[in-house]
Parts: sequence; C-alpha cells; structure tokens
Amino acid sequence: MTGFVVVGVDGSEPSGAALDWAADDAARRGLGLRLVHVRAPWAAEHPLTGDHESRTEQCERLLAAASARARDRSPGLVAMTALVTGAVVERLRSESETADTVVVGSRGLGGFAGLVLGSVGLGLAGHAHCPLVVVRGPARSPQGEVVVGFDGSSDAEAAVEYALRQAGARGARLRAVHARPYPVLAAHPTGYGPLPPEDHGAELRQRLLSLGARHPDVEVVESVVRGHPVPALADASREADLVVLGSRGLGGFASAVLGSVSHAVLHRAHCPVAVVPARRSPS
Repeated sequence: MTGFVVVGVDGSEPSGAALDWAADDAARRGLGLRLVHVRAPWAAEHPLTGDHESRTEQCERLLAAASARARDRSPGLVAMTALVTGAVVERLRSESETADTVVVGSRGLGGFAGLVLGSVGLGLAGHAHCPLVVVRGPARSPQGEVVVGFDGSSDAEAAVEYALRQAGARGARLRAVHARPYPVLAAHPTGYGPLPPEDHGAELRQRLLSLGARHPDVEVVESVVRGHPVPALADASREADLVVLGSRGLGGFASAVLGSVSHAVLHRAHCPVAVVPARRSPS
C-alpha cells in the first residue's frame, strides 16, 4: 500500500462527511489525501440547461472546492485531485489497489447514490483491495475507543491490525468484541440440555494479546457477548470512533461483507465502519 487515503467525492452532504473523515485520518496518520470524482461515461459534456459551464469544468470546480475544504480542515495536508471516467465501483476498486484506505459516504449523488444499501456499495466492500471506510453522518467529538469484531479467523486478524493502527494514531483504546452463540441443545437421559461449550476464549485471548503486543501503546480490552454479533457491534458503536470488521470470518462473522451481518452493521452503526479485506497471499 502507498501513503494515500482515497476519498470519493460527489458534492453531496454525506460525501462531505466522508471528506472530513478522510482528511482527519490522513493528517492524523501522516498520509497524503487523494480526492477522486468519478464521472459517468454517458454524461454529456455540455448539459442542455443553458449553463455555459461544461461538465468537465463543473467536475473540476467540485474537486477544487473539496480540496480547499480538506486543506482548511487540516492545514499542511498533502492533497491531490483526480477526475476519472467510468463506473464508480470499478474505478474506486482500481484506486484501492494502491491506496492505504478508501473512504466513501453512506449515500450520495449520481454514481454514489445508495452506496451502502445498494449493489454499488456491496460490490466495492466485497472486492476492495484495501480497507474501505463508510462514513455515516457528520464528525462528532472523539470517543476514545475503536471497536473491532474478532472471532479468531485470519480475516479478523487483518481487521485487528488495522484497528490497532487506527487506535494508536488516535491515542484511543481498542475494544475487541467476540460474539459466542448460545449453547446447542442435545438429548440427555432426562430430557434436553446444553452441550458442554467449546471454550476457545483462552486461545482467542492469547492471539489478541499477541497482535496487541505489536502496538504496546494501545490499551486492548475484550468484550465477550452471547448471541448474534450485530446487536453487540451496533451497541458498541454508540461510544466508538470507528467499528472495524474483517471481510469474512468464522461463526457469527462469516461472510461479514457480503452477507446479512455487514448489511445490518452498516445500517445500524452509529459511527463510521471500516471493512478490511483478508491479507493477500504472496504470488
């Protein structure tokens, strides 16, 4: 990955919230900021509205305003703009190949409309090559905590590593949430009762401590809850600066990007959500 945070901008209010988050994140972690506006290939260069400004000029003005907003928010920030043509998912997916993080708003105008709830957002979340952050609502005061869903899978470990970097840059605590299903019932001589639980808590805790040891400046706490992970993560997001999920996992986090868990967390989270892809195997 290179040292740039990429943010998709389209002039909408949610896009502005994403821009603010991306500018803060880039400044906080000493990275550059790349502002990308995706222009639809079928958009006419000269709209039939009587406006003398061409489509290209409109897009460039939008990017200039976004760049000025980012620089005003984070003076000294290294920012660049890019006007690209094509389908939003494909172009942002291409950007993710060389980005540290890609940031988008939860909704937007034009190509970004329905980014979280529709096929565009799901397609990008499932196939981005770097962490994808979806920002909901304007920035709020720091809460001092980053939340990560952890189930012991290798995908979740990638999420923990990203969450640790985010927490370290913020001077925040990391809360690892692990959801365990309720015990399965099995037949007993006198009726039905719970099977003896397979307690992997000690193993998970050890793996979490091992990951946390790479960031000794970050306080790591663990929350173990019974039941489905979505309510636990949604509740934890109320007092978090960021919720981080792996792209896939075990147990409750299986298919967290493309399945119901990701959909539900993106719907219900009260703070930005980061979806982190698994580590790429060396070719």
